[in-house]
Amino acid sequence: MNALHLLKEPAPQDDRQRLFAKAREIAADLTRRGAELDLAGKPPHDEIDRLKETGLLTALHPAEIGGGGLDWVDGLRLVRILARGDSSIGQLLGYHYVNSQYIYWAADDPDKAWELGAETVARKLYWGAAVNPRDPGLTLTRNGDHYLLNGRKTFSTGAHVSDRINVSAELGDQIANFVVPTDRPGYLAHDDWDNIGQRLSDSGSVEFRNFPVHESDFILPLASKDSPPPVQATFNTPLIQLVFVNFYLGTAEGALEQAIDYVRTTTRPWITSGVTAASEDPYILERIGEFRAALKASAALADTAAADVQSALALGRAVSPRARGEAAIEAYAAKIHSTHVALDITSRIFELMGARATASHYRFDRYWRNVRTHSLHDPVFYKAREVGDFALNARIPPVSLYS
Repeated sequence: MNALHLLKEPAPQDDRQRLFAKAREIAADLTRRGAELDLAGKPPHDEIDRLKETGLLTALHPAEIGGGGLDWVDGLRLVRILARGDSSIGQLLGYHYVNSQYIYWAADDPDKAWELGAETVARKLYWGAAVNPRDPGLTLTRNGDHYLLNGRKTFSTGAHVSDRINVSAELGDQIANFVVPTDRPGYLAHDDWDNIGQRLSDSGSVEFRNFPVHESDFILPLASKDSPPPVQATFNTPLIQLVFVNFYLGTAEGALEQAIDYVRTTTRPWITSGVTAASEDPYILERIGEFRAALKASAALADTAAADVQSALALGRAVSPRARGEAAIEAYAAKIHSTHVALDITSRIFELMGARATASHYRFDRYWRNVRTHSLHDPVFYKAREVGDFALNARIPPVSLYS
C-alpha cells in the first residue's frame, strides 16, 4: 500500500481539470465575499463544507479508494488558487492535505493507514492537528484498558472544523502519536482566535479534558523523547513549509488581481501624469510588471521545490537523511523567496490604487495582514540561515517540526 500510494498513477486529466475549475470557482466567490468574511472572523464551517462537496479535500488520496489521485505539485497549486480568494481557506486546505496524507508515509501499520484514508474519503473528513512543538502541555495517562488525554494547545488551526486531529502527547518519558475524532467527549475548541490576520483559519486553542484515547488510535510506536523518528515520517515539515509558500503566493496573487481591477475601474490618473486613465500611467504599469514577474518567478520556484520533495518522499523507507535534507532545502529556499515577495506585494498594492483604496470597507489590507501574521509562524531568517549553511558548508538542516 505505501509504495502504491507514493508512486500512484497520475489522475485522469478530466478529473484534474474539474478539481482545478472548482478551486478557481471557490476562489472567485471568496474574493467577492472577502471583506465581509475577514470582518466577521468566524470559523469557516460553510467554506469547509464546500471543499468537502467539491472533492477538494480528497484530491490527494489514491483513486483506488475514491480520492482524486493528484500529486503534491498539483495539490499545492490548489492551495495557491484558493488562497487568492482567502488566505485562511488556502491555509486550511493545505494543512488538511499534510495532516491527512501524513498517515500514508508515517503510520507504522500500512493497512491501518489505508483504512484511515478510505474512511476519510468516504466520509469527507477534515483533518487538523495539535502538535505544535513550542507549545507543550498534552499528557497521556493509562486508565484501565485505554488512556486519558489532558492539557491545552494554544494554537490548533481548524479547531472547530476538524473531524479528525493528529495529536502528540507525553506518556511518562515517552512520546505518543495518534489520530482521534474530535466528537469524543472531552474535546473543547475555544473561541479565542482574534489575531489581525488569518481570521478565518480557526486557529484558537483546544483543550482535552479526560479525553479517551485507545491503542487503536496510535499511528506510531511509543518512542523516547530523544529518539529520532524514521526519516520518511519527517516529510510533514518540508511539505507544511511548502503549504506556507503556496498560500503566501496565492494571497499575493489575489491582492495584485484586486489592485489591477481597482486601477481599471476606480483609480484616477495623477494630475501630472499626462494620461487620461490610471491604467496608462507608466509608473503603475512598471510596478504591475515588476510584481507580476516576481510572482511568476516565486511560483516556478515553489513548483520545482514541490517536485523535489515529492521525488524524495517517493523513495519510501529507502529515503536517506541526506536526500530528505536536500529536498527540504529546496522547500526552504522557496519559503524565503515567497515570504519576501508576498510581504512586498501585499503592502505595496496601495501604491497602484491610491489613497481612496485605504477605506476600511474594502479591507484590502487583509492581504498583508494575512501574510504578516502567518509568516511569523517561524522566523524566515532561520530558514535563510539553513539554506546558507547548506550552500557554504553542505550541512543539511536538523530534523524538527520546523526544519
